[in-house]
Amino acid sequence: MCETRSKFEVLGPVTKDGSDVVSEPGLWNIARDEPDRIAIVDPAERQVSYGELAAAADRYARGLRSIGLRQGDVLVVMLPNGADLLATYFAALQTGLYVVLVNWHLVGAEVAYLITDSEAKAFVAGERFAEAATVAATEAGLAGEACFAVGEIPGFRPLAELGADQPAGRPEQRSQGSPMLYTSGTTGRPKGVRRPLTGADPDTVPAASTWFFGIFGIAPFADHVHLCGSPLYHTAVLNFATISIQLGHTAVLMDGWDAAEMLRLIERYRVTHSHMVPTQFHRLLALPERVRATYDVSSLRAMVHGAAPCPLETKRQMLDWWGPVVIEYYAATEGGGTAINGRDWPDKPGSVGLPWPGSEVRVLDEDGQELPAGEVGTVYMRMAGSTFEYHRDPDKTQSSRIGELFTLGDMGYLDEDGYLFLRDRRNDMIISGGVNIYPAEIEAALVVHPKVADVAVFGIPHPDWGEEVKAVVQPMVGVVPDSELSGELIEFARGRLAKFKLPRSIDYTTELPRDPNGKLYKRRLRDPYWAGQERAI
Repeated sequence: MCETRSKFEVLGPVTKDGSDVVSEPGLWNIARDEPDRIAIVDPAERQVSYGELAAAADRYARGLRSIGLRQGDVLVVMLPNGADLLATYFAALQTGLYVVLVNWHLVGAEVAYLITDSEAKAFVAGERFAEAATVAATEAGLAGEACFAVGEIPGFRPLAELGADQPAGRPEQRSQGSPMLYTSGTTGRPKGVRRPLTGADPDTVPAASTWFFGIFGIAPFADHVHLCGSPLYHTAVLNFATISIQLGHTAVLMDGWDAAEMLRLIERYRVTHSHMVPTQFHRLLALPERVRATYDVSSLRAMVHGAAPCPLETKRQMLDWWGPVVIEYYAATEGGGTAINGRDWPDKPGSVGLPWPGSEVRVLDEDGQELPAGEVGTVYMRMAGSTFEYHRDPDKTQSSRIGELFTLGDMGYLDEDGYLFLRDRRNDMIISGGVNIYPAEIEAALVVHPKVADVAVFGIPHPDWGEEVKAVVQPMVGVVPDSELSGELIEFARGRLAKFKLPRSIDYTTELPRDPNGKLYKRRLRDPYWAGQERAI
């Protein structure tokens, strides 16, 4: 068994000036003591103070109570990044509600499923998503008086009306709520991860929040500024933004990510930390050197990345540019994970690190037996004191577990020092002629070619081998996708990969099906090739 170890020092409270504590962490505590402290810089660069954010959260909370929501009920939110989303989130957090943040790329029927499956009692949506929101509310049978809009949505009440007729002040019967996060649903419909409510005082920031940020060297106050560049409906993105606010940091929000704009915001607001994905690194590195050199990024302290494998060459280039502030982690909505900082990574290239304090990581074979160092198997983990269930799906809850351990279906191995190395998702692995081939390794080799903007690799049927390697490439703008390019890319990969791993064919697309946080929906590419056939995995 891999012992719980970490090189990450969990930092205690740090004061703003190193001597006197400015305020106790927590949105409402800071709003009371420092109401003018800036909590949010919204996508239009409008500044929202802690006092303003807390007042809006109080008003919405009183409104939700007035329409009948009680502890344990569910609120669904479909809003773009902005102060309204965060105020609504904190309203739910202080009234003992579960809050489901919706991926606003979903169509109406998919949103209706989330409303119905979560048994939501209220729905808040933005006018940008009016069509899907209207369909969702209708199909889910949610009453109009429980539907609120930022902007104009027919049949929805203005969000500004929520709680406007209630007495000023904080809601009665405050207790800690929780996000109810839905898994991405790459195999079947999404499932909600629902944790038991603690009933704790929402003014008290959970110790786990300070502890989690301490893994990355991010302390309460300490003049930190967080940059949120991805949609807040993503688990990690939501956690980083909301915990930053709870710990007295300013959160700078983007509504749509752009590489040069990110660099501008880093310089403009002296950003210290962010949560990123490798796709964003790749696009930052694609900027001309003269553009990259224009911006001052010396304020950066912890640029944390995860959610997808990072090619070794991309990681090395980012470390060369930004220095050891680039920190990688591997984690799950369900709990537990690993991390590795930018100082240690060069000694363990490709690793996602050691288990967090309190986290256990093990690699098991198909019979649930632990594998020795260096052998690839299914990665299982757990977090001490953390429990969860997949909402209304006991079979999935049970099938993902062995004892107290659970798995996301990722494959990898632990080295002799306990560092975790990932290979791929189990259901993405290619078996060709009885040999296991990991698409992530091939993708990492191809994506660093200067003519490649993005790439996906998967197995397609082969009459003799079972599967063969297929690559789908999104070329850089202006690059002609033809047979000459295919030959160039395969020859480029030949110097980096064994012959049996080389793609047998390459297709091209104008854009791969990724969500804004970088997650690739590989099934959309792979499934047409397997229509009427069954994969071995």
